[in-house]
Amino acid sequence: MRQGPLREINIGAGAAGFNFLPIFLAQHYGLFRQRGIAVTVKRTGSTDKATAALGSGDLHIAITPPEGAISSYANGGPLRIVGGNLNTLPLTLIANSRFKRPEDLRGASLGTSSLTEGTAIYTMEILAQHGLVYPGDYTFSLVGIHTARWEALKNGTLDAALQLVPLNFVALDQGFSNLGNADEYLPDLAFVSILVDGRWAAANHDALVDVLAAISEATELMYDGSNDASSLALANEHVQTEEKYLRSSLNLLRNKMMMPRDLAIPVAALATSIRLMRRAGLLDGNTEKDPLGVIDDSFRLEALALAR
Repeated sequence: MRQGPLREINIGAGAAGFNFLPIFLAQHYGLFRQRGIAVTVKRTGSTDKATAALGSGDLHIAITPPEGAISSYANGGPLRIVGGNLNTLPLTLIANSRFKRPEDLRGASLGTSSLTEGTAIYTMEILAQHGLVYPGDYTFSLVGIHTARWEALKNGTLDAALQLVPLNFVALDQGFSNLGNADEYLPDLAFVSILVDGRWAAANHDALVDVLAAISEATELMYDGSNDASSLALANEHVQTEEKYLRSSLNLLRNKMMMPRDLAIPVAALATSIRLMRRAGLLDGNTEKDPLGVIDDSFRLEALALAR
C-alpha cells in the first residue's frame, strides 16, 4: 500500500449503472486504497453532462460514451480516451407491446439522454437498417438516462428506447417488445470508454495509472465466477432489481466478453463510433486532427504492467 494521504479522484457517468461493477468491486475490495486512491462515484444524469464535467474539473475521469472526447480531440480540444469499459452494446430496443417490428416505429417517439452521444446515434443506425430515417420518420425525446427512459416507457410517454442491462430483461418480463439487440446490428463499437482531460492526466500521471491498474484488477474479479456473490450484491446495491436480472446481465457481459479485461479499445470499434458520428452529422471530414488519435494508450499500458 502506498504511504501518505489518499489522492482524491472523482469518477462519474450519467448513471454509473451495471457497467460500473468493476469500480464498485475495486472499492469493495480496497483496490483503490491499496494504491493510495480514494474514489468518489458521481452521477451527472446524462452522458453529455458527464463529458462536460471533465472540462469543469467536477470529474477527473468519466466512464461514458466516447463521442464527446472524439469530437473534442478532432477539433483541437483537450479530451482523451485512456481505456475501454464496454466495446459492445448490452442494449435492447424495447418498445410498447403494440410495436412488433422496427418498421412499426414510423411516427413514434423514442427516448434518449443526448442527441450527440450514445443511444441516439445507435438508434439511428439500427432504424436506418429498417428504412427509417431521423428526423423525418420518428422523433427523439430527451428524457434522460436508461432509468428515466424506463419510467417513461412504463407510463406511456415514450413508444420505444434502447435499454441497458438489466432493465432490458425487466422490460421483456413485463410484456414489452424486443425489437432487436443492439450488438447484433453493431457488434464492434466503442460504447463506453474511460475519458479524461489530457491536461489533468498529464499533471496526475501516477494517480491515473493507479486508478486504471485497480480497475483492471477489478475487471478480472468480475470475470471470476467465484466472486459472484460480491458482484451481485454490489450490483443490487447500486442498480436495485431482482437477482435473476442482475445474473442475466453479468452472464451476458461475460459470455460475450463485452467488457475488455485489458481495458483496450480495438481500432475497429473506435472506427465504427467515428463512422456513426459522421453519418449522424456530428463530425465532419475537415477536422483539425484524425479522430482515431483520441486514444492515449500510454496510461493503460503502464497500468497493466502494475496490475496483479
